[in-house]
Order: sequence, then structure tokens, then C-alpha cells
Amino acid sequence: MQSRVVAALGGLAFLASACTGAIGANGPAPAAAPDPRGGNAAAESPAAPAGPDLSRLSVPADPWRTDFSITGIDLAEIQPSVPRDAIPSIDDPVLESITATRTWMGGRAPLIALEVNGDARGYPLSILFWHEIVNDEVGGRPVVVTFCPLCYSALVYDRDLDGTVRHFGNTGSLRFSDMVMYDRATESWWQQATGEAIVGALTGAKLAFLPAQVLSLDDFESAYPEGMILSRDTGHDRPYGSNPFLGYDDADERPFRYEGELDGRLAPKERVVTVGGPDSGSVAFSYVDLATNGVAHETIDGTPVAVLWTPGTAASFDGPVVGGGAEIGSAGVFSPIVDGQQLTFQRGIDWSINDIETGSTWSVTGLATAGPLEGTQLEPLVHGVHFWFAW
Repeated sequence: MQSRVVAALGGLAFLASACTGAIGANGPAPAAAPDPRGGNAAAESPAAPAGPDLSRLSVPADPWRTDFSITGIDLAEIQPSVPRDAIPSIDDPVLESITATRTWMGGRAPLIALEVNGDARGYPLSILFWHEIVNDEVGGRPVVVTFCPLCYSALVYDRDLDGTVRHFGNTGSLRFSDMVMYDRATESWWQQATGEAIVGALTGAKLAFLPAQVLSLDDFESAYPEGMILSRDTGHDRPYGSNPFLGYDDADERPFRYEGELDGRLAPKERVVTVGGPDSGSVAFSYVDLATNGVAHETIDGTPVAVLWTPGTAASFDGPVVGGGAEIGSAGVFSPIVDGQQLTFQRGIDWSINDIETGSTWSVTGLATAGPLEGTQLEPLVHGVHFWFAW
């Protein structure tokens, strides 16, 4: 197998950044910007103030209650982007059927697919572009579904932290171009890409990742025909389906508001599937190579991992309508162990995925759809989808 496997330096970590910002007792000041984060963000140039300006603290009527004296980072790494909650989270999600979603969203359009205790839900990126955070409960489990368009990081976390369910909003600030969230109880600030509290009373706390995939609507329906989809009935007036970041996924282009050194092993905004974290082995799989090979195998910390890829999912940034762009496909990460046997996957000439050991056919969601193992579901593994620079 010739699939490129890239081990990230230092594990799941952001590269050093030279970003500067103004932080004071009430946190960074909100900055005016087009909705949601500056339209075609690639055309924006980052502000670079000479140093902290204590006059730019916050909107006086809405000061932060965050304890900025407790922090696990250099506060100068945080850059104000838009006011707090200018990109509003969805806190009471309304769901609709797949049939209803097809009246406004194409079959190739991407969504975040989550299944918990038999409850399957899809969260269209065309909605998450405008909201970035969904506080939900799926299969009886409180979850927060997150998507940072600037990093193309689609991640889901358990909102239950040590017995307390947290509700998240958007600070409007960025760190290394990645969204910074906050929990509404303590107003601690959290890094979206890692699920870790970085400022405030909960600094150092970590949310648990949940397995989720970025799939097309067609693939979601094939896997979860009774699944439900997040509706455009959000209580907000947004042009859902339109692309506010046209052209932003030019792989070689420098990311918005990211001034740090770039790792040149891949183009900054090449999409990768990532497995592992800072406390374990960590590997990134390039979407480009997955599209060539269809599958990849790796052993991470002694655990076998299989990555499956299929075509059928459109890019989100390269056309005026989300889901109307070029082919990028979808990937899933699974344990290849079934009943004690380790399977080896390969791509067929018709783009099907088959295992060598039994000849069964598998979907990108890890379900055997034909052959001796038909009906068997591979164990999904936690993974991320990101632009390379962010991971």
C-alpha cells in the first residue's frame, strides 16, 4: 500500500504562531467583520497590533466573566475576529427527515454524521458554516457538534464533563485560525480543535471526543435511512446553502489569520484524516492519497487502524453553493478486527471496498453490505477531518 501516512511533529499540536492580540481583564475586544468571519476570508489581511491596548477590552454592557488570570496559553495568541456569539450556536436544534432535506440540499453535499445508541443524525456543513456549534442530545447523550470552516475541522464532543452538562457558545475569537468556544456556566474558553479548556476556571479540562464522519447526504441515507437531519429552522435568518468562503480551500493558500511557520510536508489547506492525539501516537492520512488508493492501513500505539474512502462527496468551498463543488470524497476510520480476525481492505475496480480475507463488500461507514460478513458493522474509531496546517 502506497498511501502516504504523515506523522505530525509533537502529536496533535498546533504549529507556533506569531499572532498578537489585545487581552485585558474582560478579554479581547470584539472587532467588526462581515458575517460570519469576513466573507471570503482569504482576501482579508490579519491585524497586527503593536501590543496590548487596554482600551480594547470588551463591549462595556457585556463584559466577560472569564477568569483571565488562569490560562494554559499565551493570551497574545488569541485574535479577536467578530463579537461574542455573532456566529450564534444552535441550542434547540430542530430535526427533519432526509426527504425534507433533499428539497433544499443536494445528495453530494457534506454533513457531519453522528450515531449514538442507534440514534443517527446529520448536521449539514451548509448550516454549520453559519453557526459552527450545535448543542444537542443524541441517543440520550449530550453532545456538541462543532465545525470551524477556517480549519475545516469537523469534531464532536461529549458535553458531560465530570457529571455537569456544559453548553457552548462562540467567543468570536481565533487561536491559530481555529475557533475558540466558551462554556456558558464558567465562561472558560475552549479550543475547538482539541476540546481542551485553555483560559478560565476550567483550564486544562478536556472534553471526550465522539466518533463522527463527514459524509455526503447520499452516503448518510444509505447508512441511516431513518436518520434525521438538522433543519434550516434555526431561528436565525441566514442564506443556508450559499458559500460564505468561496475559494478558501485553495490548498496552497496561506490560512486566514495564521502567521506561524507552516509544515511543508503537505500544502497548508490539504485535507487530512487524523487519528491519535498528544498523549499517543498520531497519524494523518491525506485525502489526495486516499482518493488514489481507496484504503489505508496503519498501526497506532499497537492498535490496527483501517481508513476507508469512497467518492461521492463534494467540496464545500469551490462553488457558490455548498455541495456543488469538485469531488473530494468521504473517509471513515475503523478497527479492522471482526470476531478476532484482522481484515485487510482493498479497493475494487468499481470503487467498491472489499476485504481480502472473506471477499465481503464494505461501505465508507464500515458496514458490510454484501458477502459472508454482510450486516457486520466495524467499530468506528475517533478521528478528525482537518486542513493540514490546523492539525
